[in-house]
Parts: sequence; structure tokens; C-alpha cells
Amino acid sequence: MSIDKSLVIKGRLAEKKSVLRRAERLKILKQEGKWKEGASIFGLPKVKVLKASKK
Repeated sequence: MSIDKSLVIKGRLAEKKSVLRRAERLKILKQEGKWKEGASIFGLPKVKVLKASKK
């Protein structure tokens, strides 16, 4: 059974996600200089995800 088109929220897939994948976290940590190539990928520090505000 499918959802009627009038009930679907537009732009739902375009929302900012609150959790990053490991590869995305590594990319950010490399940019900040907190992770070096060859270091363990386990026990990575948390990375803050910035949410865009709608105006």
C-alpha cells in the first residue's frame, strides 16, 4: 500500500542527517588535523554536525 501524494512531505529526503558515516567523519577530522593517515579508525572522536537553519 502506498501513501497518497497529498500526504507526502516535500523535501523530506533533503533534510540534514544527524549522524555521519565513518568516511565522512574521517574527512572532517583530517581537515581539522585531528586524525592522521594510518591511525586506527576505531574510537574516533565525535564530530559536530551543523544544521542549516531555514530562513
